[in-house]
Amino acid sequence: MNPNAKPFVFSAAASEWTPPSIASAPGETDTGSHPLPTPPTVVPAPVLPPTVPTLDPIPVSISNAAELVQEPEDSDDIDENDPLWKATIQLTKGDRAEAMKLLEDPDNLMNYPEIRKIMDQLDSEAPVDDWDTGDVSVVVESKPDILDKSSKITAETVAAPSPVVKEKPSTAPVDDDIVDESQEITDGDPREHLNLVFIGHVDAGKSTLSGNILYISGMVDQRTIERYEREAKQRNRESWFLAFIMDTSEEERAKGKTVEVGRALFGTEKHRYTILDAPGHKNYVPNMISGATQADVGVLVISARRGEFETGFEKGGQTREHAMLAKTLGVRYLVVVINKMDDSTVLWDQNRFDECCNKLKPYLKSCGYAIKKEVKFIPISAIGGDNLLHEVSKEKCPWWSEVAKSSATQPTLFSTLDSLVISGRDPEGSLRIPVLDRYFERGTVVMGKIECGTLRMGEEIAIVPTRGKTRVDAIYVGDTKVRIAKPGENVLIKLPVSVDEVHKGYILCSPSDPCPAVCEFRAQLALVDMLDHRPIFSSGYDAVMHLHTVEVEVTCMQIISVTDNKGQSMRRPFAKTGQLCVVVLKTLQTTAIETYEKLSALGRITLRDEGKTIAIGKVIKLISMK
Repeated sequence: MNPNAKPFVFSAAASEWTPPSIASAPGETDTGSHPLPTPPTVVPAPVLPPTVPTLDPIPVSISNAAELVQEPEDSDDIDENDPLWKATIQLTKGDRAEAMKLLEDPDNLMNYPEIRKIMDQLDSEAPVDDWDTGDVSVVVESKPDILDKSSKITAETVAAPSPVVKEKPSTAPVDDDIVDESQEITDGDPREHLNLVFIGHVDAGKSTLSGNILYISGMVDQRTIERYEREAKQRNRESWFLAFIMDTSEEERAKGKTVEVGRALFGTEKHRYTILDAPGHKNYVPNMISGATQADVGVLVISARRGEFETGFEKGGQTREHAMLAKTLGVRYLVVVINKMDDSTVLWDQNRFDECCNKLKPYLKSCGYAIKKEVKFIPISAIGGDNLLHEVSKEKCPWWSEVAKSSATQPTLFSTLDSLVISGRDPEGSLRIPVLDRYFERGTVVMGKIECGTLRMGEEIAIVPTRGKTRVDAIYVGDTKVRIAKPGENVLIKLPVSVDEVHKGYILCSPSDPCPAVCEFRAQLALVDMLDHRPIFSSGYDAVMHLHTVEVEVTCMQIISVTDNKGQSMRRPFAKTGQLCVVVLKTLQTTAIETYEKLSALGRITLRDEGKTIAIGKVIKLISMK
């Protein structure tokens, strides 16, 4: 108690309250609103024999409670050896006051690359108050749709702090976007790598098939499967538990529809594979195109259930559009899996399998596939696992073994994939890597697939269309740091540039032979299905063009020639559905592009208008070179 304290009287008419002046304790200064007085000159006291001092209690009130708890802000409290303080002092050229102001504005401070570099090197530690013994969630801010990083620190970890592991959530159990700079550099896996895109109509079973492949190949443990089974049962969707392996977002699990392209890795003795689980709904065809542009092999999933196959294959169903886009986007082989053969309406009936195959073959041939060489048909059960790794038993399906032998088809999906040979990859050609995505993870990390050439760590590369140059700091294949990467590999490349200098659709290439960048080119188009209210393709027609990983608006500037259904070529100012035409297209912005003859992966185009694919084609000549 303070004997000099005055009683407090409440006044309703008072507009403000000013605390009474309290005598400061010896050695303390008044921290109220009044200016601090000049401290008196301290006279050294004579040296006396050591005695045990008697400490008088310091009176505590509202006015000096904060002062007694808060430490005085002296320059002596700053660790002069702290790397962040040293860097801040250097930025302010030794001005300590400016340095303190800069430290109080972290947003402005992080604009300096020197500060970002230091912060990347420091271990993250979460501050825990004494009064809180519960969990403290630490959220690391990231760019939307690229990274969502979070970590959790509990009371036990505060006692023995350890570095926080930053992760980028994957849409699959295998995360290929974690950059660990401490890894040992290797020469990579000698097995050939293939990208598999799973396409087909909605609810055909693509995500279930992808999830079961990962489970069978040992990429998902039993405990995780049991957790997904419980979650699916709580949603009254017991058969969806395998799809939850690929469909990780709440929206996808609630609706049972894939939205984004899921990505996961698995392997066999012969090949390494990346699964690209594409959405089947017509609203997400642009996402499907993004996945198919990276694929070497397409797995077209067909539902054998009565009524579902007919719905997906009729006009407006996604079976037709996906098959056509797969061929247009460069998918070399198509493995058609007739799924749900164990359904009660099918029960492994050979007649139903033959019916589906016979209806698909003419259409796939019209898309450009050689049925005997490039298309394989396999009956499967995605949820049961029949004909995936092991052949279906003769008790269930007595006819498949003989049919597979007579058609020279491998009996299972795994054996069929291992039998495919991808040719035409040129490791000696000029480097071409379309940028699929980029994000900041202790530096700028670029995602892409090597279409041509060989990427080596430490070499100089060019960024097109900006023509900027940089060097390769690190290369990751999956989660393995490698020295070189060859065509067909999905890679993560760490570059010493700002994340704003690289965008989706840019091309990483050789400085000695850069990729052309144009805004006008000549293309050959096949008009597959024009809009009902815009049935004529002519000069001035605007559409969205999909080219490798870029999506850009284009305008038809001129129609040079039109080839009708009879093969006759003529000069005409317009073209209609079913006709071929040679046109001049102009983009709104300069785009990295190659002719189809030089590099087919960068010369295939798809035109879409109002959510519908209207034309497919290829680039035959570049007009305005940049």
